[in-house]
Amino acid sequence: MFPNEFWSPITLSLKIASISVVIVFLFGIIFARLFSLRAFKGKAFIETILMLPIVLPPTVIGFLLIFFFGRNSPVGALIEEIFHQSIMFTTWAAIIASTIVAFPLMFQTVKLGFQSVDKDIEEAARVDGANEMKVFLFVTLPLSAKSMVTGLILSFARALGEFGATLMFAGNIPGKTQTAPTAIYVAMDSGNMSLAWMLVLSMVVISFLMLFVTNYSVKQKP
Repeated sequence: MFPNEFWSPITLSLKIASISVVIVFLFGIIFARLFSLRAFKGKAFIETILMLPIVLPPTVIGFLLIFFFGRNSPVGALIEEIFHQSIMFTTWAAIIASTIVAFPLMFQTVKLGFQSVDKDIEEAARVDGANEMKVFLFVTLPLSAKSMVTGLILSFARALGEFGATLMFAGNIPGKTQTAPTAIYVAMDSGNMSLAWMLVLSMVVISFLMLFVTNYSVKQKP
């Protein structure tokens, strides 16, 4: 019923956003926990760097990714030597771009969730004999569940809608790096408004269902 030029960008966007949000979820929790525990030298500076992608223009992020991972960079040259190809203009380039722009949302949301946990409850668990790992796993994480769900929603939505950095770093190769946002841009630019509308409506439906189901699930919790 729908052509491949419709399905390919949609499925690729969902795949990239899903992988990105798993990476963001894991590292977001680790960094959020670290930055919510105590103050340390350079904390404000490092936290500002972690939050930069949320305010930087996508083209700046794309430029920096090319600078750090391009063939002329040490990291890019090492990757090319190991894998015998540049990371640019690959699916992994799109995943990296989406991960970087989505990370600040997960990090900040979960950090605020950790900081809102009643310290007396955590201390009571320690008094009862729980070590720091058990306190984190069985007290802090459950009490921060809503913050983590919110972070996941925001991060997934940001990764799903990433355009500028992805276009610069991963390109617009159909079936390989062409995500739904870049496909919409190309469809409009070429005058294929039917395809553009199909993609736009699909993104709206996916985003709406994701938000609706998650909000409903959170509200059902006691």
